[in-house]
Amino acid sequence: MITKIAYINVIIIWATTPLAIKWSSEGVGYLFGITSRMLLGMLVAYVAILVIRTRMPWHRGAVATYLAAGLGIYATMGTIYWGAQFIPSGWVSVVFGLSPIITGVMAAIVLKEDAVSPHKLLGIALGFVGLLVVFGHGADLGQDFLRGVIACVVGTFFHALSAVTVKRINAGIGGFALTAGGLSFTVPLLLIHWAIADGELPSHIQARAGLSILYLGVVSSAIGFALYYYILKRMSVSRVSLIALITPLMALGLGNIFNQEPLSREIITG
Repeated sequence: MITKIAYINVIIIWATTPLAIKWSSEGVGYLFGITSRMLLGMLVAYVAILVIRTRMPWHRGAVATYLAAGLGIYATMGTIYWGAQFIPSGWVSVVFGLSPIITGVMAAIVLKEDAVSPHKLLGIALGFVGLLVVFGHGADLGQDFLRGVIACVVGTFFHALSAVTVKRINAGIGGFALTAGGLSFTVPLLLIHWAIADGELPSHIQARAGLSILYLGVVSSAIGFALYYYILKRMSVSRVSLIALITPLMALGLGNIFNQEPLSREIITG
């Protein structure tokens, strides 16, 4: 039951995260938005470890897991945040819907999971057709649309690769410990990236951007990552990846209601 509750909460968090990503970069730039989010998430994760008095191991397998998670977060979020500048927030979730396909193939090859049985292939195929229907009506979103989609596809690939690697190492680390350890590798990389590419603190942070960064840091990063790694530890990686096929419609709806993003009949059908 705890795993089911965690799974449902990850669905909710993943559905609300794309819009928050879009808002968090307003007036401050995407690099400041993602760096401040991950720094806050790392601090909250370490505080949670102290509060619940959980153990944070540092043996070889643990460090390898933290590295796989940290590099995955950096590569995934870096490309998705960049791509989110050019496409509506709901589309970030739609593109991320490719995750079950990519993850399923990787899991079948690396983890020998039963991710490509006939009924699972049928389900993945139906989901993919739906995504094609949605993509088919994205050409009118501007010339930067393709760049945004490609960036999010690349981010999705890195997410799948990281998930499969963490699952393969299977170090048995708790959710908050894995989150704190992973972000301990992510944050320095983001700080270096931000310092080289931008390096300027914003003179003013709009209320919506500030609240979005706060939400992303505390809920999406610290809590969301911890819940994600919790269910990844207890379920097959291909089944966990199916979350990405559940969230797009919710994310599209939120983007339409709160950010006036386009939501046509064809997109809903897809």
